[in-house]
Amino acid sequence: MTQPPTPTPDSVRALVRSLLKDHPEDTGGADAPDVRPVREGHPYTWWVGARRVLRLAPDRETSARRRRELRLRALVRPHVPVAVPTSVAHADWAPGLACTLDTVVPGGTAEEHDVSAAGEADLAGLLNGLRAVPARQAESLGVPRSAPRSLEALRRMAVHAAERLAAADEFDAERMHQLTPAGAAQLATKPGAAVLTHHGLSGEHVVVSADGRVRGILDWTEAALGDPAEDIAGLAVAVGSPAAVRAATLAGYGARPCLRGLWLARCDTVLRLTEHLDGRATGSLPLLRTQLRRAWEPILLERVTDFKTAGEEP
Repeated sequence: MTQPPTPTPDSVRALVRSLLKDHPEDTGGADAPDVRPVREGHPYTWWVGARRVLRLAPDRETSARRRRELRLRALVRPHVPVAVPTSVAHADWAPGLACTLDTVVPGGTAEEHDVSAAGEADLAGLLNGLRAVPARQAESLGVPRSAPRSLEALRRMAVHAAERLAAADEFDAERMHQLTPAGAAQLATKPGAAVLTHHGLSGEHVVVSADGRVRGILDWTEAALGDPAEDIAGLAVAVGSPAAVRAATLAGYGARPCLRGLWLARCDTVLRLTEHLDGRATGSLPLLRTQLRRAWEPILLERVTDFKTAGEEP
């Protein structure tokens, strides 16, 4: 397969001018709009001035997800109380490779700002809104179905990984034994529980203002029809387990999906940190440690709910 060209500031400027040829005011009136990579070493996402972000798909699979995302965002937007990015223009930047020029959602990220009580209500509205999106309409756009993960299989892997973290003085392995095989079985999903999920919630995808309100949710390319506990798990890693569970409870989710999301997040963060320490994954070690801490923050629900009854909705 032919490798796509590596984007450069000059090629990105030319692309932006082409995308905005009918809207020159959006380039600030400049013949050479200000462009810069969002992150050094990642040439496929660029800031365009202060109000736009250009995302270039590096392969055909990503292109298909980006094109689907454009349609999905329009479907989701009326149902959620937070901003969903709007596309200013879209095209192919190389043969068969899509690009989208989006508006920037103002604010920082959940890595930069703590979520307030009002922000938790915003997240509750997000979860409730996603549940209200008609599954058939999402599926007609090409949104895939995602089978629920086996919490017991994940638990077994995390137990072994926790021993590796304990040996590295990173984690108390005994904490993993709070989730027993019987508990994991109680937290299995119920048939017919699939809803539209963002399926990629992380601190960098949750836009938070300085006052703690959640202003928007970015990057809908991984959206799937599946287990709502996956989004609760994503929020536990992004904003901490107590805030995630409070938001899910405000959205009407009961003990089973809340605890399932909590333990998905806990197992995932143990496994990710272990993979990094073993050299099998890249990423920021401080961020992985922070995510582990967030997922393992204690919540009231786990202290008062017996796993024998945790699978039942209130």
